[in-house]
Formats: sequence, C-alpha cells, structure tokens
Amino acid sequence: MNSKNMFIIGIAGGSGSGKTTLVNSILKRVPYDQISVITQDSYYKDSGHLPMEQRKELNFDHPDSIEWDLLLSDIQKLKTGQSIESPTYSYLTCTRQEETIPVEPKKILLIEGILIFTCKQLCDEMDMRIYLEVDADHRLSRIIERDMESRGRTAQDVIERYYKTVRPMYEEFIKPSRQQADMLVVGGGLNVAAAKFISSAINAKL
Repeated sequence: MNSKNMFIIGIAGGSGSGKTTLVNSILKRVPYDQISVITQDSYYKDSGHLPMEQRKELNFDHPDSIEWDLLLSDIQKLKTGQSIESPTYSYLTCTRQEETIPVEPKKILLIEGILIFTCKQLCDEMDMRIYLEVDADHRLSRIIERDMESRGRTAQDVIERYYKTVRPMYEEFIKPSRQQADMLVVGGGLNVAAAKFISSAINAKL
C-alpha cells in the first residue's frame, strides 16, 4: 500500500470531550479490517528518569509533552505500507511501557488526541480533521470520573490539576487549534448523528 491509498482522519478536542467514545462509535460502523487507530497519548514522552513526586506534577496538556517526531515517523511508515509498533504509556507510573501495540497499514487511519491539531506537520498529513466541541462543565465531570477510575487520582487531585494545567492549556493551545478543523462536532463523542455521518464518509472512501 502507498500513501495515495491511505485516508487519514484526525479527531481532537479538549480532555473529556469524548474522543475515544467517538472513535469506538465509528469503529462499530465501518469494516474493521480497513481501519487502524493510533492515539496521541501513546506518544507521551517517557518520564521514568524523574522522581515520582515530579512525575505527578507533569503537564500532559502542553504540546511539549508529546514525542511528535516519533508519531510523525510512525505515520510515514504506515503511509509507505510498513507496520509499526506503537508505544504504550501508563498514567499510573507516567512512564512508557515495555509492551508495544502492532499497527498495520490500512486504507483508513484514525488519529485521536487533545493536542494533535497543535502540530502543523501532523495536520498536513490529515485528509479530514474533526474537533469535538463540549462545554467545560461536561468535560470536567467526565475528567473526574475517568481519572478516578483509570488513573488512580482522587476527585480533589483531579480538580486541582484541572484548574492548574488542564483548563489553562485548553485555552492556550487546544481551543485555538480547532481552527484547523474541517468539522466541529457539538456534544462530542455522544453525538450519534456525527458518528453516523463520519462513518458513512469513511465507507464512501472504501
């Protein structure tokens, strides 16, 4: 497969906007063997060299937290028909894990993450850019729920982090990046009509 055959879709939006929900909704509606997914979160820089106390203070919402070169290089490999081993990242330890996830080149590549539209080179690789527009209160309640459940944080930790880094970074980097989008999805990942629309666009490409 060469790059002419791969259609790349980016899905961005603030933390808690339902990107994973939307991706899963799309995956249910398109042929499974024709689509690959990579997530920006897998490409967080490894912080294993830092003491745990410092790791807990990391700002995951700043573009500098991502290893863009590796992400771009993996996309180039997929476009030229090579398989990749996508890294994995643990929020519990703030380190990159030993295990990797094999990703095959397919006709459709979905890339999702809060910061993906802040990287111009990455935007240039995308054929379709979708931004999830969800109000702050809804996003905060979902962040609290998710971080307590899967990232080992207390509600107090999550709220403190939200006001210290998540919200300011959203205003500075993520919200302005929606200007890169071809399509705004109001209501985020819970917008079923949008999932159907995007899936039908993908199926038309196939």
